[in-house]
Amino acid sequence: MRSFRTYLSVAAVALAVSLAGCSNAATSSTSSSTSSSSTAGSTSDSAQTVTAATIEADTHFDSDDLTWDPASEVAVSLADGGSKVTSSASTGVAVDGNTVTISAAGTYRLSGSLSDGQIVVAAGDSDTVRIILDGVELGNSTGSPFSVKSADEAIVYLEDGSSNTLTDATSYAEQGEDAPNAALFSMTDLTIAGPGSLTVNGNYNDGIVSKDGLVMASGKVTVDAKDDGIRGKDYTVLLDGAYQVTAGGDGVKADNETDANRGWLLVSGGSLTVTAGDDGVKAFNTLSITGGTVTVAESEEGLEAQHVAVSGGDVTVTSNDDGVNASGGSSNSADSGAGTGPGDMGGGGGGMGGGETVGDYTVDVSGGTLTINSQGDGLDSNGNATISGGTVVVNGPTNDGNGALDVNGELTVTGGTVAAAGSAGMAVTPGTSSTQSGVQVTFNSSVAAGTPVHIVDPSGTVVASFVTTKSIASLVFSSSGISEGQTYTVYTGGKADAKAGLTTGSIDGADKQGTVTAGQYTQAQGPGGGGGRR
Repeated sequence: MRSFRTYLSVAAVALAVSLAGCSNAATSSTSSSTSSSSTAGSTSDSAQTVTAATIEADTHFDSDDLTWDPASEVAVSLADGGSKVTSSASTGVAVDGNTVTISAAGTYRLSGSLSDGQIVVAAGDSDTVRIILDGVELGNSTGSPFSVKSADEAIVYLEDGSSNTLTDATSYAEQGEDAPNAALFSMTDLTIAGPGSLTVNGNYNDGIVSKDGLVMASGKVTVDAKDDGIRGKDYTVLLDGAYQVTAGGDGVKADNETDANRGWLLVSGGSLTVTAGDDGVKAFNTLSITGGTVTVAESEEGLEAQHVAVSGGDVTVTSNDDGVNASGGSSNSADSGAGTGPGDMGGGGGGMGGGETVGDYTVDVSGGTLTINSQGDGLDSNGNATISGGTVVVNGPTNDGNGALDVNGELTVTGGTVAAAGSAGMAVTPGTSSTQSGVQVTFNSSVAAGTPVHIVDPSGTVVASFVTTKSIASLVFSSSGISEGQTYTVYTGGKADAKAGLTTGSIDGADKQGTVTAGQYTQAQGPGGGGGRR
């Protein structure tokens, strides 16, 4: 392994993204690896809580990965029964039938197709192997068509303008703990980059797997997998590129459960769209989104990790269960469950009460946009949750067994904009540590989907307009435009300038529902009702 470590900070990631557009060694841009002295975030009584701005973890990716001398390339032409090295430099490549084995460090340009073959990388532990896919179609009837068995680092580079496809078997002859189980499989650090495209069909199990670290620096990558789509063990990083993932299991994940500061996932740029049979984007330790566009179109739980941090980007989540879940890294981890409501918890609103355990789990939103459409809890933390910036919109559950906001500990709101709508039975509101005020509206009768809800200050100014996507019984809203202790009038109907979410609008033709006082929270209390504990 390398003798240095590159610690990812937001600044370092920004530099790394600049590498994503390079096409080959002759025109590659370069940047230097950047170190950050930042340390992990706040520490609770039981364990460390990591936030988006202070992720501390190392990665194998550096500027050398996407820079090489074209004259040093070894060209390999793939053909059923006739694969051959077509350049004068042939060291490190062996062809045996339809199996091409690369055994030495270097840069290898592959083109052509194998209907039933395999690319195998079996290099030394200190070797960096760079493989350029330049119009490659690989299939295999008994296992993985692309397997990295050994190297220091494997780089798969997608040549500009090229389309490449990897398709594995429906069953694998080779079995065992370290046997390949994905169409693109690596036992070592893996980087995927380049402006070309790659389609991965994981018919047996997973699509793309690294048993070490995985960096997706750029490219247009489409994955269709029977189980997990894209999986790194120590970490999974998306710097840039466009990723379309369809998975029977989890969409994109990092799953190291044993090593400290491992099992983390970072999205800092590009676009990711996930349709998953299980969780959409998942990390055992920390899941951080600092930029880019993330769309979880279908999932059981949308974003899940012990610590979920959103500091930038545009995130949209649709889930059959929880939209965002800070828990023990498993879909089966204990949810916050039923409680007696925020007004019954010591210290006022902001937690579920009822004796629920407050674990070392966090949700931290400090920037970007996070839009959730969930059938279970919308934003759920089995520990604490903090919103200090950005915009959070929750279209939560319609049943009273779940809530738009569900926090075992305290929900602290110090900035940003929050609109959380859903059922009223388990409504959670900002806690006493919050420095930004808000209002809680519990309607006397349900509000139909598509109905604008307006919050109006005493001067008649519409502070906020929100359009529901489901039938709702409650709404919690907080923004800098809400003043503590001020009385606001709530209207439904009228006009809105968008069909869903936070927007602008007017109360022309709207129906007055009653009034609420900023900073006074209670459960199942309609507009115009009494106060409640702050």
